[in-house]
Amino acid sequence: MATSGHDTSEGDDVAARSLTPRDEAVLAFERRWWSHPGAKEQAIRSEFGLSAARYYQLLGALLDSPLALAHDPMLVKRLQRMRDARALARSHRAIRPIE
Repeated sequence: MATSGHDTSEGDDVAARSLTPRDEAVLAFERRWWSHPGAKEQAIRSEFGLSAARYYQLLGALLDSPLALAHDPMLVKRLQRMRDARALARSHRAIRPIE
């Protein structure tokens, strides 16, 4: 009988490297958050039961995850660009001389 060339341990490795349901929910939320009425922080607390600070910590880690990039490359790249732009703006403000 022919085999597919993949053993079960390889399949187990792939399963171990998948996003958690919460990770997927965070990415889905970022895709549609603007449709929530009210402030984003309220929607975060309502949907995830997390403070905004903790949510953004989780999101930041997700943006650096190859798994998240594979799951939704357009969203992750867009969020990475936004994060990089904010970091650049902060660094320009920090090095501006005080008059």
